[in-house]
Amino acid sequence: MPDLHFTNGTVWTGTETATSLAVSGGRIVSRPSPDATVVDLQGGLLMPSFGDGHAHPMFGGLEAQGPQIKGLTTVAEIVAEVGRYAAEHPSLEWIVGGSYDPSLAPFGEFDARWLDEAVADRPVVLRAYDYHTVWCNTAALERAGIGPSTPDPRLGWILRRPDGSPLGTLREWHACDLVLDLVPAKSMDELVEGLAEAGRTMAAAGITWVQDAWVEPSMVEAYLEAARRGALRFRANLAFRADPDTWTAQRPAFSSLRETVKRAGEALVTANTVKFFADGVIEGGTAAMLEPYVDVPHSCGMPVWEPAALAEAVAAFDADGFQVHIHAIGDGGIRAALDAVERAARENPAWDRRPVIAHTQLVDPADLPRFAELGVIANFEPLWAQLDPLQTELTVPRLGPSRADLQYPMRTLRELGVALSFGSDWPVSSHEPLLGIQIATTRQTLDGAGEAWTPDERLSVEDALAAYTSGVAYQAFAEADRGALDTGKAADLVWLSADPRAEDPLRLRHIKVLGTWLAGERTF
Repeated sequence: MPDLHFTNGTVWTGTETATSLAVSGGRIVSRPSPDATVVDLQGGLLMPSFGDGHAHPMFGGLEAQGPQIKGLTTVAEIVAEVGRYAAEHPSLEWIVGGSYDPSLAPFGEFDARWLDEAVADRPVVLRAYDYHTVWCNTAALERAGIGPSTPDPRLGWILRRPDGSPLGTLREWHACDLVLDLVPAKSMDELVEGLAEAGRTMAAAGITWVQDAWVEPSMVEAYLEAARRGALRFRANLAFRADPDTWTAQRPAFSSLRETVKRAGEALVTANTVKFFADGVIEGGTAAMLEPYVDVPHSCGMPVWEPAALAEAVAAFDADGFQVHIHAIGDGGIRAALDAVERAARENPAWDRRPVIAHTQLVDPADLPRFAELGVIANFEPLWAQLDPLQTELTVPRLGPSRADLQYPMRTLRELGVALSFGSDWPVSSHEPLLGIQIATTRQTLDGAGEAWTPDERLSVEDALAAYTSGVAYQAFAEADRGALDTGKAADLVWLSADPRAEDPLRLRHIKVLGTWLAGERTF
């Protein structure tokens, strides 16, 4: 790779400002070599590349291999796209796609008969963009044997019509898996191409490291093969998903897979984390709550793990030397996650564990100080901290106004000394950090309409940038090597058309990513 000399712009190291930067051998050096290639920043900003502290690159990349329903704004548009795709792929046994907007139907309830209008002869299964819900046609329900007499599984709901017949919407693990387990597996070439597509997407947004927050064992070889082929264009840490029913058997398997990744020696891939789903999502009524939902006063949601079982499993994987990464959305789920981390710290020898609670949506005020006390990293998806239709149509009506205003306490936790990291949950929501930074600093919708929502939780632009750079590097145990532009560190860089610190926060989304470098090699 060539030596580089960036000049004619602003360089933000993460802590201070400079006018140029030199790179040699993929690392930042104190001065440029005589034959360095000059990169003209054209008055823009060079800064540490972004990281994504919680995303699903494999799932996001594979969505490109199905009907393109993400971003469509009506049920009719989705049905038409599914029909178009099915007609162009007549030999496919299943039509599989994501991610539809669950707010497009009342209460997020989608009918199989709507999809039957487009495809009746083959099974269709679409994931909602929260990846906790699927929408199926009648053929998919029949293939899975789901009928009026099929009981709800332990972890999941089969939504039904008034006559008891299955509607076509399935929520949470065991219900969704009734159908998803029947979908034919992707080939290795398809999986590698999915990761290549994810890499192109991430690079175009200035991202060079991703926490893959949901890895099944079969995906590990795809990551290693993509790295061997030169198709993996980002650093990735893999988080194995712990299953509440089989986790004791998973312990030796996960440790073995971690060693497999280490032995492979692919510099871009690590596998040091175990992922837990403490609960579901508020918009689906499955996030675990301390008090019942307003719209369903008999329900406090659906914990994926009973709190005592979660604590036992977290302590076990912590003892195995894994970082734990816990999806926790509701205040009940977050309390269970904090209790689990507390048990691990109490029972196991001290070590630099850096546990992560991901999403951190609704925190009971009594639990806020515990994040710092336990050394928990609060991972946020900042794009969610706005009053968009998901909030106004589904979330706020379920929570009521007083609890709704407690969501995403970014500034409160930062002021309590908690380490923050930002992510996207892509493909659940946009992967673009600049959009997340705009929302984190304004708490308004991207068009800037209306007043700021919970304005006391707004972050400064520098704090938001730090959460996407040094905050994510800390989560990755990589602060000695990445997250800042210090001499000797890896040249993971992003070139922006303007300095976000000098722009109107409501216009941050208009800043362009002009270039991305991974260890000194340009990926975009």
